[in-house]
Parts: sequence; structure tokens; C-alpha cells
Amino acid sequence: MKNKSNFFHKLLWSAFGLALAGCQILPTAEQIASTVSAEEKSGLRLSFEALRAKDPQSKIGAEGHPKVLKANGGAYQSQKLEELLAVVVGRLVTHSNDPDRAYDITVLNSPAVNAFALPGGYLYVTRGLLALANDAAEVAAVLAHEMAHVEANHGVLRSRQAKVVDIADRVTSEVVTNPVVAQVAKASTERRLSTFSQKQELQADAVGIKLLGEAGFDPFAAARFLIAMDRFAKWRKSLNNGDGDMTSSHPSTPKRIELARRHARLVGPPGIGDNNRARFLEGIDGLVFGDADKQGIIRGNRFSHLKLGVTFTVPEPFILGNRQDAVLASGPGEMAMRFDAENKTFNLPTPLAYLKSGWVNGLLPETVQSMRINGLPAATARALAGDWKFVVTIIEYDRRYYRFILAAPRSAKQIDISSAQISSSFRQMSEQEKANLKPLSIQIVTVRPGDTVVNMAARMRGVQRKAALFRSLNGLAENATLKAGERIKLVVE
Repeated sequence: MKNKSNFFHKLLWSAFGLALAGCQILPTAEQIASTVSAEEKSGLRLSFEALRAKDPQSKIGAEGHPKVLKANGGAYQSQKLEELLAVVVGRLVTHSNDPDRAYDITVLNSPAVNAFALPGGYLYVTRGLLALANDAAEVAAVLAHEMAHVEANHGVLRSRQAKVVDIADRVTSEVVTNPVVAQVAKASTERRLSTFSQKQELQADAVGIKLLGEAGFDPFAAARFLIAMDRFAKWRKSLNNGDGDMTSSHPSTPKRIELARRHARLVGPPGIGDNNRARFLEGIDGLVFGDADKQGIIRGNRFSHLKLGVTFTVPEPFILGNRQDAVLASGPGEMAMRFDAENKTFNLPTPLAYLKSGWVNGLLPETVQSMRINGLPAATARALAGDWKFVVTIIEYDRRYYRFILAAPRSAKQIDISSAQISSSFRQMSEQEKANLKPLSIQIVTVRPGDTVVNMAARMRGVQRKAALFRSLNGLAENATLKAGERIKLVVE
């Protein structure tokens, strides 16, 4: 689903926060990654803080860091990944134009393919990006690109723009009385600021690839990863789930890929530099792929949340997508669904009272009714806003109000049937269901004689269009074949 999700209020999940963690990098990061004494670690920590205190931009990054964690699933905990990234960033920092800058590198617990930087040396890479990369040089290419943004103060420029947009958002909220229109207006400004300009991106490409080569990495890794992003974007688009990360905000156009190759040739011919592929694959073996259990898990047309203990399904041909703040689904006839939850409060003791409390714009009072769904208290109603009509269903379970909001154009005829099918499937998970449902993960395996793309892709679990995803994850062209003895990635349960 594209912008339809912006029609609705944001989810207020109860606290499922992960511990804040990051890998702090000094110019001597290769030493940090090795075993040192407690006294030495303390000294390194003081050195890091001293460098950070000298950076005038560090306050901006420090203020934005908690927001980044909150918006991206918190920090993903993996010591072997942190050590691997420490070495990668340490090499890059040593050869950068700003070797005295202190860097924080945090792996975000998000399935999206993303990497970005905040002013002051705050670097972020998602586990989704690490799953897509095929060697350490490709990750180094991404991080060098983001470090180039930091050195060029692109993040500071965007921060100044954000202040202007924040003022515009407040004006919009105060002037526009229709919350649907206000949400769309705010989403538009957020999208404009979600990426750097094309000029800034190409500038960061050039600086990053030069740094990549100077640090001893394969400079052609940047072009390889741009191609991988393009293949992954096409796979996601085939599932109607192609928005929300670098694969859409950093388009890997043929021109950009060719420019990356051109910059790499200025460093040297193909084959120079190292990629540390074996070490990298060891580092991502077992990495969670796709939805994490704290965010809920999608398998086909079913969404299940282990911590909350609830599950529901959507009918064909609806396609589910999991986001940080809600579960979304797109269906036929421009229908779109949002599922989220709010904690029950004493002043709104029933689903009916909650539904009538004023948060639904365009509510039709004559359509409000109480009911029970699979034995649980519930209420439903219709609403009209602009060119859209809505069916809102509230279900009470375990001190929360779960909200199904289905939207469709006013001319749509199937909205009531689809809404009933979805909401009636909501139920409590059994203990056996919880035990059987586990997040997917990346498994590194060795290709045997006779193995093919088709039979290896068939071994993957919990994903659709397996062959296309297998090629994307392993950097394989359409006509590529496998070689016995090479190590490749599978998605398994």
C-alpha cells in the first residue's frame, strides 16, 4: 500500500523497546574490535567521549538518536556484527578526510534496506541491508557513502529544512480541520525530507567510492550493491510492497550504476581491493530476516504477534505489509487496511464508547453497533471523509483496543464484506501456535555439486517468489549458475 496508510492515526503500541546499543568507533577501531583489558577499554571510551565533545554537530545527532531507534525497531544485538562493523568503519575513518571524528555505528532492528547518518558521526545500518549485502566491501561502500554525507554537512542542511517543515506542519494542523487532509499534507513534507537531493547523493557516491578504494576495499562493491538494491526493489514491487526504504528512496538507475563503476575505475581496475566475504557471511549467519517477533510476523496472508498473542488473516488478493507503527494491507479496488492498537483507558470502558469518543472523522452515528467477535467485545461503524468511505472495527482483548480500519473509494462495493472477513478472523493465538511460529533468519550454506538456483531457492521458507529473492540476496544475475563449494544465503525458519 502506498499513501493510504497516512489517512489514519498512528499506532500507540505499549512498550516493547529494545535496549539502546551501538558500536562506537575511534580511528583505531581495529584495536577496539580485538580483545583488550578493562583498563584499556575505559581509556578508549574516554578518548571517544573527548572526540565527541569536540564535535559541534554532536548535539544534533544526540538529540536525533533516540528518535531513530524508536522509529526503526531499536538496536539489533549481535556482538559478531558489531565487531565486524567496527573493523570496517575503523578502516574507513583512518583514510577519511576527517580522521579525528568519532563515529557511532548502530545496527537497527528493521527489515527495511536502509543506512543513514546524523550529524556528529551517528551512523546507522539496518539488518535488512546487511542481509542484502554479500561482502564487507558492499557494506563499506554504503557506510562510506553515509560518511561522505556527514563530512559534507548534508545532514545539517536537512536538519535546518526540517525546522521549517515543522513550522509548516503546525500551521497545517491548526488550519486544516479535516484530519485526513492534514495527514496527507504532513506525509508529503516528510517524504520530501526523507532523502537527500540527487546532487547530494551523487556527490556522496563519488566521495564514498574514493574513500572505499583508499581504505583497501574493492571500489566496485558500490556498483554491485546498487545492482542488488535494484533486484531487491523489483522483487518487493512484485509483492506490491515496494516502499519505505533505500530501494525506493535511493533508486539504482543505470546511470547511477555506470557512474559508480566510472568512479571505481579511477581507483583501479576490477579485482583490486579486498571484500572480506568469508568473514562477512560468518557475521550474518543467523541474522533475523524480515519481521522480528517483537514487531509481529507475516506468513502469507496471516499476521501473528507472539508477544500480544493475537492473529488475523486477510482474504485473497489482499497483500499484508508490516510497519513500525501498524500492519497495512492493500486489496482490490483500491481498498486499504490499517491494523493497530491502543491501550484501554478507564474513561472509555467499552469498544462502543471508544469508537464514539470523537477520533473517527466523518463517523456515521446511525451505523455504530456493538457485537462480539470470536467471543470478544467489539464494535463497528462506517465513516465518510472526502472521496473515501471507511469501516472501522474495534475489538477488545487483554486491556487493549485493536483497530481495523478499512478504506475504499466511495464507489467501492466490497468494503463491508472484506471488512467482516478480516475482523472476524481476529482471535487469540494458542500456545502451540506461538511455539511453532518463529522469525525467519539468514542461513549460510555451501553449494554442493548439482545444486541449482531453482533447488536451492526451493529450500527457503516463509517467503514468496523464492527464486527471485534468492538471486537478489546472493547477487546473482538472471542467467547465473551456482558453483560447488561457494557459500550462499538462504532464508529459513
